[in-house]
Amino acid sequence: MTSYRATYREYVEAIYELEEEGIDLIQARIADWLGVSRAAVSEMIRKMVDDGLVDVVDRLRLTEEGRHLAEVTVRRHRLAERFLSEVLELPWAKVHEEATVWEHTISDDVERAMWAVMDEPKTCPHGNPIPGAGYRPPKMAPVFDLELGVTRPLERISEELELDQEMMSYLDESGLRPGAHVRLESRTPHGTLTVRVNDERSVGLGRFAAERIFVAVE
Repeated sequence: MTSYRATYREYVEAIYELEEEGIDLIQARIADWLGVSRAAVSEMIRKMVDDGLVDVVDRLRLTEEGRHLAEVTVRRHRLAERFLSEVLELPWAKVHEEATVWEHTISDDVERAMWAVMDEPKTCPHGNPIPGAGYRPPKMAPVFDLELGVTRPLERISEELELDQEMMSYLDESGLRPGAHVRLESRTPHGTLTVRVNDERSVGLGRFAAERIFVAVE
C-alpha cells in the first residue's frame, strides 16, 4: 500500500516498542499500551493482516513492510523528542506527548534536516535508541536489581514509563534522567526503593518504575 492511516502507524509503533521492552506480543498487551479496548485491537490487527503489515501465522509479528513503517515512525518520534527538548527547550517530561503528534507529519526532508541540526543523535532524551542511528548500548540492568550501596549511571527510561506524564514529571523533578548517577540506599520487603541521585537527594521509587529505569552495569 502507498499510504497509511495514522492508526496503522500507532499500532506498528506500539508493537515495535513492546518487542523492544521484551513484553509478550499478545493483543491484550497492545490494548493496554494504546489505552484502547481489546475488541478494537482485534479489529485493527485483522485489517493490518489484510494490508500486509503484520502476520499471525505462528505468533503476532510485524512483516518486513510493517517493521519498516514502525522504524520510520519510531525514528521520527524520538528525533522529534530530541528536537523539542534540545532545540525548542520544551520540558523534558512533556516531549513524548508532543512528539506523538509530530511523528505523523515529519517528511523525509525535515527528518534529514533534524538529523543534521542535532549532529546525528543516537537516542531520544530518555535514552531509547533511535532506529538507524547505529546506537550501541552498554550492558544495562533495571535500577531494581542494584545492590545496596552501588552507584551506576542512568542510561534509559522505558517507553512504558514515558506513557505516564505524571511519572515522567516526578522523574524529572527528582533528577532521574539519563546521565544521572544513582545509588541504591534501601529496599523495603515490598520492593519500594530509596535511591540517591547524583549524591544530592534521596528519591523513592516503587517497584513498577524501578524495573523500567535502566542503569549501565559496565
